[in-house]
Amino acid sequence: HPISMCSAEITHLCKTMMRKLSLASNIQQIVGLSCLHRFLLFAAFSPQDPDVYVKQITMVRDLYSQLVESAFASDCAFKEVVDTSCAVFVNKNAVTRAAGSSAKSPELLARYCDSLLKKGSKISDEADLETELGRVMVVFNFVEDKDVFQKFYSKMLAKRLVQHLSASDDAEASMISKLKGACGYEYTSKIQKMFQDIGLSKDLTDQFKVSLKGNPLDIEFSIQVLSSGSWPFGAPNCNFALPPQLERVHARFGQYYANKHNGRKLTWLYSMSKGELVTTCFKNKYTLQASTYQIAVLLQFNDSVDCTFQQLQESTMLKEDVLMQVVGILLKCKLLTCDAKDIKPDSVLSLFLGYRNKKTRININVPMKTEQKAEAESTQKNVEDDRKILIQASIVRIAKMRRAIGHQQLLGEVLNQLSSRFKARVPIIKQCIDVLIEKEYLRRDEQKKDMYFYLA
Repeated sequence: HPISMCSAEITHLCKTMMRKLSLASNIQQIVGLSCLHRFLLFAAFSPQDPDVYVKQITMVRDLYSQLVESAFASDCAFKEVVDTSCAVFVNKNAVTRAAGSSAKSPELLARYCDSLLKKGSKISDEADLETELGRVMVVFNFVEDKDVFQKFYSKMLAKRLVQHLSASDDAEASMISKLKGACGYEYTSKIQKMFQDIGLSKDLTDQFKVSLKGNPLDIEFSIQVLSSGSWPFGAPNCNFALPPQLERVHARFGQYYANKHNGRKLTWLYSMSKGELVTTCFKNKYTLQASTYQIAVLLQFNDSVDCTFQQLQESTMLKEDVLMQVVGILLKCKLLTCDAKDIKPDSVLSLFLGYRNKKTRININVPMKTEQKAEAESTQKNVEDDRKILIQASIVRIAKMRRAIGHQQLLGEVLNQLSSRFKARVPIIKQCIDVLIEKEYLRRDEQKKDMYFYLA
């Protein structure tokens, strides 16, 4: 039965709704100012700290979510206002403005995930870690550029898997499951393939060791064979001469793999490889956990305690800037000394025989600045390239379904279709339309320039 209401009741209801809308608007402004204040402080004192960044976002959201729950009985309108405010400030704030891109927000969120899932994380309890990952997903849902998060997350996950730095396989699987639930199978398909490759590599290493019975290697060795299409590692961009001590292992496995998989080619990623060196030249015996480049440099001092920078470069074949950073780390660790403050080709590097350390196992494998800078630049470039491919694919799908479609309608449908991955820019969509016209996927109507036809 229809509900009858008198004029006074209708007026009262209207006033109540107006007050509610006014309060919701005020809540949005308050949340906005609070977020702004926190982000300005963050930008001033710790612009590159993902831990502080994510915690400031979740702190503000939790504060106003509790306010809506206690004061407004979890009213849907107020909850929506809080989420809308947080979404705005996650993608546009003092930090993203300082970086000149909204992509800074998903990058910092991915780095925060890496700090949680890596060995040495501040959160060791699995239940607490699961709770924190849930909070990460709350922020993730506010992020517009989810493809940027995917790129950075994939690269950091790849390093955790290759370098055996994951704190928990269960936590890794839980995070992937959450991302899959939020964005679908395609979003996590390559990430899941990475886990499969690690499992297959363990089996391959065991099979290789079995094949060596009767003619074993003189060093411990394990290999990880990764599918080039699933892992975010590019081809090596510099030459490198493997030390003779490792050449035999390299050749034996290369031959074994070629016999096992005819037609497949291995590309060795020496910059991602690492090993252990046991020292016998110091007063105490140490085990150094080092990169392959560091190992190659240190092994040169087996023949002489002194070596010029040029000699090191000739023996390792590394680029000057790369070798400079490798040597710089060894100097900082006080394993080597140099006769000059500024290293030149004729500078003499010496093994510091008086080296001492309280630890017997020492990790000297720290990231190089050139690697970190190149990684950030290549990630951003990969994102832009991938976006163009996704936009073109979306345009073709829509045009194929519609057969004929107007310019504005096509823009609207492309933006809507890609909104779950990233916020496409209209100028880029227009560029992609022109590319598809050149490739003869589309044809522009001669009479109506804003009408497109799909070419089968």
